Amino acid sequence: MSQPLYQKIKNDLKAQILIGKLPSGNKLPTEKELSDIYHVSRITAKRALTDLEQEGLIKRIQGSGSFVKELPEKRTQPRRILLILPLEESTELSIAPLSEGVMNVLQAKKIDVLLTNFDFLTHRTATDITTEFDGLIYYARNQEAHLDLLISLALQSFPTIILDKKIPDLPFAAVTADNEVGGYLATKHLLQLGHQKIAYYFGDKNHPQSTRQRYFGYFRALTEEKVIFHTHLEDTYLTGAGLNHYLRENKITALVCENDLFALRAIQQLRQQNWHIPAELSVSGFDDTQAARFFDPALTTVFQDFSRIGQNAAKLLLAWLQEEKIPGDTKIPVKLIPRDSTRSLKGENYEN
Repeated sequence: MSQPLYQKIKNDLKAQILIGKLPSGNKLPTEKELSDIYHVSRITAKRALTDLEQEGLIKRIQGSGSFVKELPEKRTQPRRILLILPLEESTELSIAPLSEGVMNVLQAKKIDVLLTNFDFLTHRTATDITTEFDGLIYYARNQEAHLDLLISLALQSFPTIILDKKIPDLPFAAVTADNEVGGYLATKHLLQLGHQKIAYYFGDKNHPQSTRQRYFGYFRALTEEKVIFHTHLEDTYLTGAGLNHYLRENKITALVCENDLFALRAIQQLRQQNWHIPAELSVSGFDDTQAARFFDPALTTVFQDFSRIGQNAAKLLLAWLQEEKIPGDTKIPVKLIPRDSTRSLKGENYEN
């Protein structure tokens, strides 16, 4: 449902006031001028100005017009930060250390943090966010979600740090795990164990940025070792029932999965089709989730330091707010965690 016309006029003027496009003392367009600009009635334009007056942003002088009031000086110490995380996916992602990393840094500075999920943004405008908060830390579930809102915040130079993925064409810094190196480490480990037929498992037909980067690492490791066989990015049939056929047909001995969740699902599915893990197939994941550690067999995976990602995001945001240091992108190192789901093939001849 679109916002009322008076609300649009009010939000447009409010945004211009808050970012300094309409500085204190400036005269606003009259009710008639606003009605002509926005093609609305004068009553609608009047209501927008009345709301701005009630919020203390303008003063109306009878016979002279509406003028921008002097705003309080900008705070040097931020007081409230908005943290948006996919809380509904907390069983699949290590959300707790990520949020703790952010909280530990900001709360040590006595800064209030509102931790919430994506639904919070559904009915809020950029003006609502800039009015209620001093900065935003936003987990990018994909590159398209809330894009209009993020563009509006970018146009207002609102301090924002993106987690997990870089959103192209936005000026916001991203704090991510080094996904490409992670894919490389997982594949290199399997090569060192003697595997030559190593497939990459896409758990979904859509490949987010992090998945593509991990795939690039996989491909780089194979290329370095001059291994000819590799899974293609277009191999979207590596999902569901097609996986068993693909592995058997190509005599695959190892599987690099885009994350732990899909790795564990693949193992469960393949067990139903009489695969023995790791006797017939070595499997590695990415994330080092709690489920990966306690699964049987315990999953070989790539650890990404969610706590450190959160801490870095909070520190970058603080530097932006307090010192006006606009940050650049940061990649947090990853680490291979070998466990029981992978085994050596050295000295063996594998045949399906």
